[in-house]
Formats: sequence, C-alpha cells, structure tokens
Amino acid sequence: MADVNHVTLIGRLTRDAELKYTAAGFAISNFSIAVNRRRKNGDQWVEEANYFDINLFGKAAESLKPYLVKGKQIAVEGELKQDRWEQDGQSRSKVVITAGNVQLLGGGQGAGGGGFQQSAGGGGYQQQGGFQQSAGGGYQQNSGGFQSSRGFGNPPPQQPPQKMDGYEEEFEDDIPF
Repeated sequence: MADVNHVTLIGRLTRDAELKYTAAGFAISNFSIAVNRRRKNGDQWVEEANYFDINLFGKAAESLKPYLVKGKQIAVEGELKQDRWEQDGQSRSKVVITAGNVQLLGGGQGAGGGGFQQSAGGGGYQQQGGFQQSAGGGYQQNSGGFQSSRGFGNPPPQQPPQKMDGYEEEFEDDIPF
C-alpha cells in the first residue's frame, strides 16, 4: 500500500498572515490556526486548543494575504512536512502543514460569510455563487453557468451529438432510464 500524507483542518487564524518573498520573487505566506476540540474529562466537557503552523506558496499566498486576518475561520487541505535544523549543537524539528487548498469560511474580522477558495496550483478563487479558476486557467460559475478549462474567454463551441446512420433513432426508446 502506498503512503498517505493528507490533512484537512478547520480552525481560526491566531495572527495575521505574513507574506515574504524569496530572492527569486516566489511568495511564501506563513500563518497559524487554532483548532478547538471538546473532550470529556470525568463528568465535564473540556475545551482544548491545538495550534498548527501553515505555509502557503505562490499566487495563492499573494491573493489570499488580505483575507487571512486574526480570528478568521478557514479550512486548510494540505500535507505535513517536517522541518529539521540544528541549533546550538542540538537537532531540532518542527512539523508544519504545507497548504494545497485554503478556503475562507465565516467569522473573524471582515467576515462576509461568502468566502473564497484558493488552490495553490490554480492561482484562482471561488466564491459561493461566484467563479472558480482551475489549474488550466479557466473558470467556472458554481450556479451552473459558464465553465471553461481553456483559459479566460469564451467557452468552447458545443457540437451536436453525431448520429450513426439511424442507429440512435432505432434504439432511442429502448434505454431503461
């Protein structure tokens, strides 16, 4: 069986996202979220918070930066990555989440309830009832309207189904559904 490294979390940002650039101009956003958990301790329910550091790269990091503010609830999909380094002669490590998909949810400052979804590979966004950009550069309206995977612009022309010398007409009524 193949190894699996996938995590999905929903939590609130503990601080505003930081946006930095590498020497080559590649964007890196760092932020952390708190994920609350309720557990029973004896006869009482206890709230417990867990904190996770997240890295988001590229155009996704740049476009979501204004929305990643302290207190905002987000959903994050990604994978775990262990950073290792040496400090004062001792080996250190830290597990961070490398985000592949970040979705803004309700709550926090500037909450509008609609939300955007950003995929790290696609560079686009999704808003409820709005448009979603795919990795190919196209966009799709969620309410059943326009969709394209060829890039921004007009959708590909729709071709009528081809008929094969009366074959479809002959068996059209025999389909059980």
